[in-house]
Formats: sequence, C-alpha cells, structure tokens
Amino acid sequence: MKILGIDEAGRGSVLGPLVVSGVALKQDRLKYLERLGLKDSKKISPNRRIALSRKIQRIANCHTVHITAKDIDLLRSRDVNLNEIEKIAINKIIKESTPTTCFIDSMDVKPERLTRELEAMHPDVKVLAEHKADDRYPIVSAASIIAKVERDRAIQEIKKKYKDIGSGYPSDPKTIQFLKTIPPGELPDFIRRSWATVERIIG
Repeated sequence: MKILGIDEAGRGSVLGPLVVSGVALKQDRLKYLERLGLKDSKKISPNRRIALSRKIQRIANCHTVHITAKDIDLLRSRDVNLNEIEKIAINKIIKESTPTTCFIDSMDVKPERLTRELEAMHPDVKVLAEHKADDRYPIVSAASIIAKVERDRAIQEIKKKYKDIGSGYPSDPKTIQFLKTIPPGELPDFIRRSWATVERIIG
C-alpha cells in the first residue's frame, strides 16, 4: 500500500506562486517519517524546514506543482476559483504518485465535499480530506514542509531583483509598501493582479 499526503503553501499570498506538494511512500516506510517529529510547516523555523525537507526527500517521493501568479490570474479571468485551481494541482499529483490512500489538508470549507469529488475522479484511491490535517498526519506535515520550502525558494529568487518585498502576504506591511511603490503599468508577472488587495492599491 502506498500513502500520499498533500498540502500547499502560498494560497493567500499576493506575490509569487501557489505551491502544492505531495509526499508519497509505502505504508511500511511511514515509521521513518514519523521519527522526524513533523508538524505544520508554519510552526517550524526556516532553517529547520530546510533540514527536514532534505530528510523527507531521502525517505519519500516528492511531487511538487508550482502555479505561477500569471497562471492564477489567467484562470481566475476564466472564472476558475482558487479551490478549483488548487484541485488541478492535486489531481496531477494523485495521478503521478498512484497512491492507495491520500490524506489532504482540505482547502474546501466542506472537507467531505472535496473527499467525494476526488474519490469520484480517482475511484481506486481512498481520500481523507480534513482541516488541520498537517497537524494530525505526519505524511501531510511532510507535504506542508516541502511546499513551504519550495515556496520560500521562489520568493528568495524574486528578492534577488526586488529586495524588500516582505513575505508576499497582504498582512505584511513590507509587501503592501512594495506594491505601493510599483507604477501601475510596470507590474512584474509575479504579482497576482487579480487579487483584491492589488487592485485596491494599484487600481
């Protein structure tokens, strides 16, 4: 039996990609993952996340999908909401990893609805979608860590050219200040232009 955990990073950000990651392994190898003492990536320091991500990649197969700000804007312009955008990545990861059971940190307010939808699309897979799954299941915690490290790496690449962009989240004053300094006609393609925060600041 093979199990898969899926989580994302960067969903609410106004800058950079939405990163969805899956971590897959045979069930008899789960004990190696559990020994790492994993938890939700937001509760772990950046350096610790990087160290853990390397260990996770030695134990399990990792599948990561980057959905760029440009692609998010394009899909939203076609009335594809963020949940549906994330599901595109989730379906891709499930197809690539061919698990028996899939644990997901649910982005749907009704996890049972997400479970039904995914099981209908992947009839050979048992799906368990739950809120806070990254705190309950080590396999989802692992996916959370991989996604966060990948997302942080993408933001660091942006920072090489644009220094003070902050974390990319609308709650970060540095990110808001950065958006205020950019002329409307010169928006870099890593900015999610369809976000209400961006539209309000830039117009």
